[in-house]
Amino acid sequence: MDLQELLTPAQIVAELDKYIIGQQEAKRNVAIALRNRWRRMAAPESFQKEIVPNNILMIGSTGVGKTEIARRLARLAHAPFTKVEASKFTEVGYVGRDVESMVRDLVEQSVHMVKAEKKESLKDKITEQVEEAILDILIPSVKKTPSSAIGLETIPLDDDEELNEKTRQLFREKIKRGELEDRKIEISVQQSGGPGLGVMGGAMDEMSMMQIQEMIGSMVPKKTKKRKVTIAEARKLLIEEEASKLIDMDEVKAEAIRKAENLGIIFIDEIDKIAAKSGKSGGPDVSREGVQRDLLPVVEGTTVNTKYGTITTDHILFIAAGAFHVAKPSDLIPELQGRFPIRVELNSLTAADFYKILKEPNNALTRQYEVLLKSEHVRLEFQDDALHHIAEIAFQLNEEMENIGARRLHTVMSQLLNEFLFCIPDTIGPFAHICITKELVQEKLGSLIKNKDLSHYIL
Repeated sequence: MDLQELLTPAQIVAELDKYIIGQQEAKRNVAIALRNRWRRMAAPESFQKEIVPNNILMIGSTGVGKTEIARRLARLAHAPFTKVEASKFTEVGYVGRDVESMVRDLVEQSVHMVKAEKKESLKDKITEQVEEAILDILIPSVKKTPSSAIGLETIPLDDDEELNEKTRQLFREKIKRGELEDRKIEISVQQSGGPGLGVMGGAMDEMSMMQIQEMIGSMVPKKTKKRKVTIAEARKLLIEEEASKLIDMDEVKAEAIRKAENLGIIFIDEIDKIAAKSGKSGGPDVSREGVQRDLLPVVEGTTVNTKYGTITTDHILFIAAGAFHVAKPSDLIPELQGRFPIRVELNSLTAADFYKILKEPNNALTRQYEVLLKSEHVRLEFQDDALHHIAEIAFQLNEEMENIGARRLHTVMSQLLNEFLFCIPDTIGPFAHICITKELVQEKLGSLIKNKDLSHYIL
């Protein structure tokens, strides 16, 4: 691995800045964590096992960017990523999902990622074979094999074969140019047989279920079914079939496990929900502490069985997050606290932050709505003072009600634009120009501020 070709911490932060406003401390810490993983991979092999990841605990209200930072980091790293909610592992009265399931989810993501990479590398070969398969259905080959041939003498094509080959070449070009996409053909597609195992689910754990399903799935023969579809649909079905023939799944599994072990990122949200409140014990708090103790070996480093093979979690990067409004990070058991040495507090969003969120990110809500309406040939434009006013309203609503961070902008923008979205294209036709002014914002959103019962506007 050549570190010179990879993003530096400053470049990682710059990439995160394109999508996330503010939270510079959090961005710096995750950028360092990502670069350290690449540094570890470039270190001498004998020393790689000694370098452990510095797991991160992010503290902040909902909607301030915790999940988005982790998700964007995984995309930058081209790493397997899975998000779990700690509260799913426990509910009052019973234990929820097995904590090791998050590692199995990560491996599943890694397998999908590696398969997609392999498929992309074989794209040209797969496309060629699929086009030939479609051609064989449209114009079957009539090449004849002679009953006897003297030595290695070349046997010339007869008129029928020559005409057939010319016709096939003509149709081959048409298929390549996409001129026959709507034409219907009959193809054979594979179906996986076998009954479901839902009835047995209550008597066994998740891992046992997966292993039995895998075993029965491999024993039951694959069935084929004739389907009449367009060439465009046939292409999609045949691409998957050809890819499964060409891709070596044993190689995919081995690479996926390696990728998940060394580059995987697990984001544990709502970790504050499993923190036992200070000075309390018994009841739900016992269950919460039990989940923490189950999480501990996974975060510390253990071996987990998956249907693709065993994986060690020693070098997976864990990023935990929580609002910690009621509980505190110190309410987590000391052993688990020690496994998240990097702590970052994310700031609550101000009206100025909301304005930047509407204006600057590559995926800003304003741009999303502009693209949506552009598909109807309608031009949507936001004036700057209108954006400032939208930001102020969102901030005010968060102050007066439950603070849901940037998600409040979805509520406000939906309330502002829903009437236009409903009227297009019936009463607002193509090539219309909608300009969002400060006055329009006041008209559409004034009731949000005045109305004291706003509960139905909360996301």
